Amino acid sequence: MQLQDILFSQGFGTRRVCWGLVQQGLVSLAPDAPPCDDPTADLDPEGLVLWVQGKAWPYHERAFLLLHKPPGFECSHKPGAHPSVYTLLPAPLRQRGGGAAAGVQAVGRLDQDTTGLLLLSDDGAFIHRLTSPKHHVPKVYEVGVKHPLDAEQIDRLLQGVVLDDDPKPVKAAGAERVSDLHLRLTLTEGKYHQVKRMVAAVGNRVETLHRSAMGALTLSDLPQGQWRWLTADEVQAVGRKA
Repeated sequence: MQLQDILFSQGFGTRRVCWGLVQQGLVSLAPDAPPCDDPTADLDPEGLVLWVQGKAWPYHERAFLLLHKPPGFECSHKPGAHPSVYTLLPAPLRQRGGGAAAGVQAVGRLDQDTTGLLLLSDDGAFIHRLTSPKHHVPKVYEVGVKHPLDAEQIDRLLQGVVLDDDPKPVKAAGAERVSDLHLRLTLTEGKYHQVKRMVAAVGNRVETLHRSAMGALTLSDLPQGQWRWLTADEVQAVGRKA
Protein backbone atom coordinates (compact mmCIF):
# COMPACT_ATOMS: atom_id res chain seq x y z
CA MET A 1 0.00 0.00 0.00
CA GLN A 2 1.47 3.35 -0.97
CA LEU A 3 2.51 5.67 1.85
CA GLN A 4 0.27 8.48 0.62
CA ASP A 5 -2.72 6.10 0.56
CA ILE A 6 -1.96 4.94 4.10
CA LEU A 7 -1.91 8.53 5.32
CA PHE A 8 -5.10 9.28 3.40
CA SER A 9 -6.92 6.28 4.94
CA GLN A 10 -6.00 7.49 8.42
CA GLY A 11 -7.65 10.88 7.97
CA PHE A 12 -4.59 13.10 7.53
CA GLY A 13 -6.24 14.99 4.69
CA THR A 14 -6.57 14.82 0.92
CA ARG A 15 -4.03 12.88 -1.10
CA ARG A 16 -2.39 16.17 -2.02
CA VAL A 17 -2.05 17.05 1.68
CA CYS A 18 -0.66 13.59 2.43
CA TRP A 19 1.81 13.94 -0.45
CA GLY A 20 2.89 17.26 1.02
CA LEU A 21 3.43 15.78 4.50
CA VAL A 22 5.91 13.33 3.00
CA GLN A 23 7.67 15.88 0.80
CA GLN A 24 8.05 18.24 3.76
CA GLY A 25 9.90 15.52 5.68
CA LEU A 26 7.19 15.13 8.32
CA VAL A 27 6.77 11.35 8.03
CA SER A 28 9.19 8.65 9.14
CA LEU A 29 9.14 4.98 10.13
CA ALA A 30 10.79 5.47 13.54
CA PRO A 31 11.43 8.42 15.87
CA ASP A 32 15.16 8.44 15.09
CA ALA A 33 14.90 7.41 11.42
CA PRO A 34 15.36 9.81 8.52
CA PRO A 35 12.15 11.12 6.97
CA CYS A 36 10.49 9.13 4.20
CA ASP A 37 10.89 10.98 0.92
CA ASP A 38 8.72 8.92 -1.45
CA PRO A 39 4.92 9.27 -1.17
CA THR A 40 4.51 6.27 -3.50
CA ALA A 41 6.67 3.93 -1.41
CA ASP A 42 4.96 0.56 -0.89
CA LEU A 43 4.60 -0.41 2.77
CA ASP A 44 2.92 -3.31 4.54
CA PRO A 45 0.28 -1.65 6.73
CA GLU A 46 -0.06 -4.63 9.09
CA GLY A 47 1.59 -3.68 12.37
CA LEU A 48 2.89 -0.46 10.85
CA VAL A 49 3.68 2.50 13.11
CA LEU A 50 4.39 5.79 11.38
CA TRP A 51 5.83 8.89 12.97
CA VAL A 52 3.92 11.91 11.67
CA GLN A 53 5.04 15.36 12.77
CA GLY A 54 6.94 13.73 15.63
CA LYS A 55 4.05 11.65 16.97
CA ALA A 56 3.63 7.87 16.79
CA TRP A 57 0.70 6.76 14.62
CA PRO A 58 -0.22 3.04 14.64
CA TYR A 59 -2.02 2.07 11.44
CA HIS A 60 -5.77 1.56 11.96
CA GLU A 61 -7.24 -0.99 9.56
CA ARG A 62 -10.68 -0.22 10.97
CA ALA A 63 -11.94 3.11 12.24
CA PHE A 64 -13.04 3.38 15.86
CA LEU A 65 -13.73 7.01 16.71
CA LEU A 66 -15.08 8.97 19.67
CA LEU A 67 -16.75 12.31 18.91
CA HIS A 68 -18.03 14.99 21.28
CA LYS A 69 -21.23 15.85 19.43
CA PRO A 70 -22.32 19.49 19.57
CA PRO A 71 -25.97 20.57 19.35
CA GLY A 72 -27.55 21.27 15.98
CA PHE A 73 -26.14 18.30 14.08
CA GLU A 74 -28.00 15.26 12.75
CA CYS A 75 -26.56 11.74 12.91
CA SER A 76 -27.39 11.11 9.27
CA HIS A 77 -25.47 11.04 6.00
CA LYS A 78 -28.52 12.70 4.42
CA PRO A 79 -29.67 15.25 7.00
CA GLY A 80 -32.77 17.37 6.74
CA ALA A 81 -32.82 20.80 8.37
CA HIS A 82 -29.45 20.56 10.14
CA PRO A 83 -25.88 19.76 9.09
CA SER A 84 -24.62 16.20 9.27
CA VAL A 85 -22.43 15.15 12.18
CA TYR A 86 -20.21 13.42 9.62
CA THR A 87 -19.06 16.82 8.33
CA LEU A 88 -17.09 17.13 11.59
CA LEU A 89 -14.80 14.32 10.38
CA PRO A 90 -12.08 14.46 7.70
CA ALA A 91 -13.32 13.42 4.25
CA PRO A 92 -11.05 10.34 4.11
CA LEU A 93 -12.85 8.82 7.11
CA ARG A 94 -16.23 9.52 5.52
CA GLN A 95 -15.03 7.77 2.34
CA ARG A 96 -13.23 4.74 3.81
CA GLY A 97 -13.74 1.52 1.91
CA GLY A 98 -15.80 2.82 -0.99
CA GLY A 99 -19.06 1.20 -2.10
CA ALA A 100 -22.63 1.86 -1.07
CA ALA A 101 -21.90 1.62 2.67
CA ALA A 102 -18.65 3.59 2.57
CA GLY A 103 -17.25 5.46 5.53
CA VAL A 104 -17.91 5.36 9.22
CA GLN A 105 -21.37 5.02 10.72
CA ALA A 106 -22.69 6.32 14.03
CA VAL A 107 -22.98 3.68 16.74
CA GLY A 108 -26.58 4.59 17.60
CA ARG A 109 -27.93 8.06 16.99
CA LEU A 110 -28.26 11.17 19.10
CA ASP A 111 -31.02 13.70 18.39
CA GLN A 112 -29.93 16.95 16.76
CA ASP A 113 -30.39 18.85 20.06
CA THR A 114 -28.57 16.20 22.13
CA THR A 115 -24.87 16.61 22.88
CA GLY A 116 -22.17 14.30 24.12
CA LEU A 117 -20.41 11.04 23.45
CA LEU A 118 -20.92 9.51 20.03
CA LEU A 119 -18.96 6.53 18.70
CA LEU A 120 -18.41 5.99 14.98
CA SER A 121 -16.93 3.03 13.16
CA ASP A 122 -16.70 1.22 9.83
CA ASP A 123 -16.71 -2.16 11.62
CA GLY A 124 -20.18 -3.73 11.41
CA ALA A 125 -19.54 -6.29 14.17
CA PHE A 126 -18.41 -3.53 16.54
CA ILE A 127 -21.51 -1.44 15.79
CA HIS A 128 -23.81 -4.43 16.31
CA ARG A 129 -22.09 -5.33 19.58
CA LEU A 130 -22.72 -1.88 21.03
CA THR A 131 -26.23 -1.33 19.70
CA SER A 132 -27.78 -4.75 20.30
CA PRO A 133 -29.97 -4.80 23.45
CA LYS A 134 -28.73 -8.34 24.09
CA HIS A 135 -25.35 -7.00 25.21
CA HIS A 136 -26.70 -4.41 27.69
CA VAL A 137 -24.00 -1.79 27.10
CA PRO A 138 -24.78 1.00 29.59
CA LYS A 139 -25.18 4.54 28.33
CA VAL A 140 -25.24 7.42 30.82
CA TYR A 141 -27.21 10.60 30.15
CA GLU A 142 -27.16 13.91 31.99
CA VAL A 143 -30.74 15.15 31.75
CA GLY A 144 -31.90 18.68 32.49
CA VAL A 145 -35.62 18.58 33.34
CA LYS A 146 -38.30 21.28 33.52
CA HIS A 147 -39.86 20.40 36.88
CA PRO A 148 -38.15 19.49 40.18
CA LEU A 149 -37.44 15.79 40.55
CA ASP A 150 -38.90 13.79 43.40
CA ALA A 151 -38.40 10.30 44.82
CA GLU A 152 -41.52 8.96 43.10
CA GLN A 153 -40.25 9.89 39.65
CA ILE A 154 -36.90 8.23 40.34
CA ASP A 155 -38.60 5.08 41.64
CA ARG A 156 -40.88 4.84 38.62
CA LEU A 157 -37.94 5.13 36.23
CA LEU A 158 -36.18 2.29 38.04
CA GLN A 159 -39.30 0.11 38.28
CA GLY A 160 -40.25 0.65 34.65
CA VAL A 161 -42.57 2.85 32.60
CA VAL A 162 -44.76 1.93 29.64
CA LEU A 163 -44.02 3.68 26.34
CA ASP A 164 -46.52 4.08 23.52
CA ASP A 165 -45.12 1.43 21.20
CA ASP A 166 -44.26 -1.25 23.75
CA PRO A 167 -46.64 -2.71 26.35
CA LYS A 168 -43.67 -4.13 28.28
CA PRO A 169 -42.34 -1.66 30.89
CA VAL A 170 -38.96 -0.13 30.10
CA LYS A 171 -36.63 0.16 33.09
CA ALA A 172 -33.67 2.44 33.68
CA ALA A 173 -30.52 0.65 34.76
CA GLY A 174 -29.79 3.63 36.96
CA ALA A 175 -31.54 6.87 37.93
CA GLU A 176 -29.94 9.44 40.20
CA ARG A 177 -31.25 12.84 41.27
CA VAL A 178 -28.12 15.01 41.01
CA SER A 179 -30.07 18.18 41.82
CA ASP A 180 -33.66 19.41 41.60
CA LEU A 181 -33.43 19.79 37.81
CA HIS A 182 -30.60 17.38 36.97
CA LEU A 183 -31.24 13.68 36.44
CA ARG A 184 -28.47 11.15 35.69
CA LEU A 185 -30.07 8.29 33.77
CA THR A 186 -28.41 5.03 32.74
CA LEU A 187 -29.99 2.93 29.97
CA THR A 188 -29.02 -0.36 28.32
CA GLU A 189 -31.48 -0.09 25.42
CA GLY A 190 -31.74 2.34 22.52
CA LYS A 191 -35.39 2.97 21.73
CA TYR A 192 -36.50 5.99 19.68
CA HIS A 193 -36.37 9.17 21.82
CA GLN A 194 -36.18 6.87 24.84
CA VAL A 195 -34.90 9.34 27.43
CA LYS A 196 -37.43 12.02 26.49
CA ARG A 197 -40.31 9.54 26.46
CA MET A 198 -39.35 7.92 29.76
CA VAL A 199 -39.06 11.29 31.48
CA ALA A 200 -42.42 12.35 30.00
CA ALA A 201 -43.99 9.11 31.27
CA VAL A 202 -43.22 10.09 34.88
CA GLY A 203 -44.72 13.57 34.47
CA ASN A 204 -41.65 15.64 33.65
CA ARG A 205 -40.01 17.06 30.52
CA VAL A 206 -36.49 17.01 29.13
CA GLU A 207 -35.01 20.46 28.60
CA THR A 208 -31.40 19.47 27.86
CA LEU A 209 -29.81 16.10 27.10
CA HIS A 210 -26.14 15.09 27.12
CA ARG A 211 -24.62 11.60 26.86
CA SER A 212 -21.64 11.48 29.19
CA ALA A 213 -20.57 7.83 29.01
CA MET A 214 -20.94 4.64 27.00
CA GLY A 215 -19.64 1.49 28.62
CA ALA A 216 -16.27 2.38 30.13
CA LEU A 217 -15.79 5.34 27.78
CA THR A 218 -16.19 8.99 28.77
CA LEU A 219 -15.50 12.23 26.95
CA SER A 220 -12.85 13.31 29.48
CA ASP A 221 -11.55 16.70 28.28
CA LEU A 222 -12.36 16.25 24.57
CA PRO A 223 -13.75 19.61 23.37
CA GLN A 224 -17.20 19.81 21.82
CA GLY A 225 -17.08 19.23 18.07
CA GLN A 226 -13.74 17.39 18.26
CA TRP A 227 -12.99 13.69 17.74
CA ARG A 228 -10.23 11.20 18.44
CA TRP A 229 -9.32 7.59 17.66
CA LEU A 230 -10.07 5.00 20.32
CA THR A 231 -7.07 3.13 21.66
CA ALA A 232 -6.86 -0.64 21.16
CA ASP A 233 -7.58 -1.11 24.88
CA GLU A 234 -10.71 1.06 24.64
CA VAL A 235 -11.98 -0.84 21.61
CA GLN A 236 -11.46 -4.13 23.41
CA ALA A 237 -13.14 -2.83 26.56
CA VAL A 238 -16.36 -1.78 24.84
CA GLY A 239 -16.61 -4.00 21.81
CA ARG A 240 -13.99 -6.29 20.38
CA LYS A 241 -10.27 -6.51 19.79
CA ALA A 242 -8.93 -3.88 17.43
